[in-house]
Amino acid sequence: MILRDLHRLPAAYQHVYLSPHLDDAALSCGGMIARQRAAGLGVLVVTLCTAAPAPEGPFSELARAFHAAWGLSPAEAVAARLREDEAAMAVLGVDALWAGELDAIYRHPQAYAGRDSLFGAPAPDDPLLPAVRRLLGALRERLPRATFYAPLGVGHHVDHQITCQAALLAAGAPLLLYEDFPYVARPGELERRKAEFAGALRSWATPAGPFLERKQEAIAAYASQLAELAHSQLGHAATPHQAAALMRAAVGAYSEQAGGERVWELMEAGPAGASAPAVSG
Repeated sequence: MILRDLHRLPAAYQHVYLSPHLDDAALSCGGMIARQRAAGLGVLVVTLCTAAPAPEGPFSELARAFHAAWGLSPAEAVAARLREDEAAMAVLGVDALWAGELDAIYRHPQAYAGRDSLFGAPAPDDPLLPAVRRLLGALRERLPRATFYAPLGVGHHVDHQITCQAALLAAGAPLLLYEDFPYVARPGELERRKAEFAGALRSWATPAGPFLERKQEAIAAYASQLAELAHSQLGHAATPHQAAALMRAAVGAYSEQAGGERVWELMEAGPAGASAPAVSG
């Protein structure tokens, strides 16, 4: 079931996954989600950036490059991604809440005009942080016993960093931070992100086991994104067939390396998550 209204949420979820974009939960946590559903647990995926930008823009050079690569207009691109997400959530057997925020390239095109800025420090006036904090406060009030999962922020995509910080500030406990795939597969990226946390982090992995295939199937539903995801691994363009094969191999390889899907818990957070990397907003 796809939901767009927080007030229509059933109060029967034990696990809530915060996904900055329409693919992050499946890419990073698809195996855990499938395992929890197989055990009869209620799982909700909350995807933040699901809104289409105004047709007239403004659009940065980076946004125009993405549109050209996808071969779709901005509205068509978002509509295609929503259809893909609905299919992926059906594969995993979970409900999803589309929060209706804009992706960074649409939300703040002046600040996030290139790849360097998109994977740099979030803009001080980025409206996503207060918006997500409000959403998480309402979600926690509605689901006080649920375990929340947020991205650790590996790779430093601004939307992932902001989601992580908002969760540390507003989601409450229990809260676990998941490794952002495919960024975490890059040598040194996990260590670079961990070093930014003043508090001690501890981790554990859930073996993918028989649920790896279900995760692979859910990821494959995001057909429009596979080329960009493959680019993050290869550093150059790939055909659709190459991209699908590369992502399948990369997911399997990292699952074997990490012992499954790994989550992290911040052990020494101060008031309001003060031990976490700071994000302005």
